[in-house]
Amino acid sequence: MTLRDQIQEDMKSAMRARESERLGTIRMLLAAIKQREVDDRRELTDAEILGVVEKMVKQRKESARQFLEGGRPELADKEESEIRILHGYLPLAMTDGEIDVAIAAAIADSGASGPRDMGKVLGLLRGSLQGRADMARVSEKVRAHLQS
Repeated sequence: MTLRDQIQEDMKSAMRARESERLGTIRMLLAAIKQREVDDRRELTDAEILGVVEKMVKQRKESARQFLEGGRPELADKEESEIRILHGYLPLAMTDGEIDVAIAAAIADSGASGPRDMGKVLGLLRGSLQGRADMARVSEKVRAHLQS
């Protein structure tokens, strides 16, 4: 079963259970996937769908932070609720130790010797860590590994 199939099945079960909040979030996710497919003029792979989910989670985290700063905790709670629903489609997050092992392997595989080789290392890591680690954090860790 593909990720798209899982999302569509979850939408059906949310409809049957009359879970309007969950249903709305799933519909929003499917709309974002469809929009990306229209823009790219092709069907997205599971990895690309994970990228869409990650982007939506990141957007909601930023919105929740801004709502809290603006004194609107009820809107921040709504964003947090959507984040919890979207997290259900992401694979389990990697631990810092697992990320460090993956970075060390990618550095060895690419033959990277300094900060200028960071793009090569991140290119190798992107496929295996997509959806399982925050790529901004991975980028910082790669930079630290290559500078030492």
